[in-house]
Amino acid sequence: MYWTLELAAHLEDAPWPATKEELIDYCDRTGAPLEVRQNLIEIEDDGEPYESIEEIWPDYPINNDDFYYEDE
Repeated sequence: MYWTLELAAHLEDAPWPATKEELIDYCDRTGAPLEVRQNLIEIEDDGEPYESIEEIWPDYPINNDDFYYEDE
């Protein structure tokens, strides 16, 4: 399983909170790349809904992250 910013961005508008199955269904309905679906299938699932993309990929940059070169 690997995430990139481009792949994870396909889940930004997902209906959070969502279960693993709901996220896979969302990917299917929105035409997300196959890699996104495969990554979701590989996630360990305890049956609890995920509240946001950060629970799936903790390194996902959120809007208030400070970027070193943001002002340039």
